[in-house]
Amino acid sequence: MKILVACEESGAVSGRLLASGHSVTSCDLQSSSHPAAAVRSRHIVGDVLPLLAQEWDLVIAFPPCTDLASSGARWFAEKRANGTQQASIDFFMKFTHLSCPWAIENSIGIMSTKYKKPTQIIQPWQYGHGETKATCLWLHNLPQLTPTNIVNGREQRIWKLSPSADRAKLRSKTYSGIADAMASQWT
Repeated sequence: MKILVACEESGAVSGRLLASGHSVTSCDLQSSSHPAAAVRSRHIVGDVLPLLAQEWDLVIAFPPCTDLASSGARWFAEKRANGTQQASIDFFMKFTHLSCPWAIENSIGIMSTKYKKPTQIIQPWQYGHGETKATCLWLHNLPQLTPTNIVNGREQRIWKLSPSADRAKLRSKTYSGIADAMASQWT
């Protein structure tokens, strides 16, 4: 399959798809931090929007949630006033106009009302990680993900991360069990 993974700095999903033998292009405004050279070599640093005009068999998008997530609701008035929230909504919506199968991943936030309720909400503990982090998936012509390894010992590790220069990157990384499920169940 010819697959575009949009807005994924970590390369977690791209790496799993490449390992499964697919033709994968990833694109983000940041360089990929994935340790494998094969993943980094297929990563484009730049604007993903021009790539949406190409033919894809599948697009998996991780648009930034900074201006959309409910966890940042106390700053929504400022984000509405300066236009960043509307720009983020518009960017998110670009992926919904694709005709190929697509998945959009984002935090619980305003897209449930600005677009529609997510198709599915998943948790890391459903895919082998003892943590909680509700993650919304909007799906077009794709099945809902089936949990692969439900575990106990659930904690809010990501929510409790201390402030740091890498905090945003650490909070946005896709868990390996979820990346595996996406790669195996959507291809």
